[in-house]
Amino acid sequence: MFDKDKWQEIFGTIRKNKLRTILTALGVFWGVFMLIFLLGMGSGLESGVFKNFGSQMRNKMYVWGERTNKPYKGFPAGRSIEITLDDLAAIKREVSEVDMLGPRRRMNSSFVSYLDKSNNCDIRGEYPSMVKIEPLVVREGRYLNEQDLAQRRKVAVVGSKTSELFFGEESPIGKYIMIKGIAFKVVGVFGPIELKPWRISDTEAIVVPLNTMCHAFGLKEIIDYMAISSSQDTRVSVAEEKVVALLQTRHQIHPDDPNGIGHENVEEEIDQVVNLFIGIKSFLWFVGIGTLLAGIVGVSNIMLIIVKERTKEIGIRKALGATPGSIVSMILTESVFITAMAGYLGLLLGTVIVGGISYAMFAFEIETDNFYNPQVNLAAGLGALVMLVIAGTIAGLIPAMQAASVNPVEALKDE
Repeated sequence: MFDKDKWQEIFGTIRKNKLRTILTALGVFWGVFMLIFLLGMGSGLESGVFKNFGSQMRNKMYVWGERTNKPYKGFPAGRSIEITLDDLAAIKREVSEVDMLGPRRRMNSSFVSYLDKSNNCDIRGEYPSMVKIEPLVVREGRYLNEQDLAQRRKVAVVGSKTSELFFGEESPIGKYIMIKGIAFKVVGVFGPIELKPWRISDTEAIVVPLNTMCHAFGLKEIIDYMAISSSQDTRVSVAEEKVVALLQTRHQIHPDDPNGIGHENVEEEIDQVVNLFIGIKSFLWFVGIGTLLAGIVGVSNIMLIIVKERTKEIGIRKALGATPGSIVSMILTESVFITAMAGYLGLLLGTVIVGGISYAMFAFEIETDNFYNPQVNLAAGLGALVMLVIAGTIAGLIPAMQAASVNPVEALKDE
């Protein structure tokens, strides 16, 4: 129940010792502010790092052929392993954990022309699934489809920069380009979802169906590498292990050979980054809570001083019949009020500053490689509010218990 007299006494005490109250509250204010600010900056750093991954699929891996390191079944070490289209079919048939396969083969610096314009371009032979696995997007027209692959159509999808080079502002859809003397119909323009330094090559490439490339240019049906995504309910590391084991069996590679089949998955990289930021967040919480505890200690010390100053008053209250519970309630209420108000202002300022930084970055289009969209999440804000209540209670508990134990007779003698 609201006790008007109690709150009048609390505000009277605060007005009587304004400077002391402000300095006491400053410790709690600064502790909460630093906690919220550090967590906001930490979230911005985390968002920036994950933004650099682009739209990478977490359940994606890459597989390619290498030279073997161990002899096996009569085969010498040092064999060069070439992954073929038959291997892809075997993976799709025998490894149920695999969802999509995206093979790629390159023909670097191939002569390409359109009317009177010509240039050396990188040609990629792919499957239609590659655009779903890699962070690519169709800007105009379409990407390759299954009919292109099945019918070995001579169609091409050009990168956005290549489109500008050959066609300027005109639409390239339906026009024919010559790749090493063979005509290919342009059906689409593509590019990366986010333009990163390592994705510039996507804007300059020309993509054709993989089997069309092999047939038209007299190439063996082998690939440079393949991107593979696992099914949604399967960790990519599980699919990776089975794919590598299958390819080792098909190519007679020693099961313990670290080479022969090269492979890596994005899941491991993302897990490493996630674990890194768990450590960073734990450190930030440690620093923030440590600063907050320093403020709490300050509040507790000041409340002890207040109890000492009001010893005679407390003795008179007890002599007039005040219960220990009412004394404890009075001291705790003042402590919680000072802590909560200071903490709330720290929480408010921290949230405003973090939000202001985020707004400014969007409004002025400020982009950095490792910092993006800092924000204070709801859990952190609620956690800070809970800590304020607990902190205020802890800060006032010892002084309140000391006040409750005051002997009225001794208190009245206090000078």
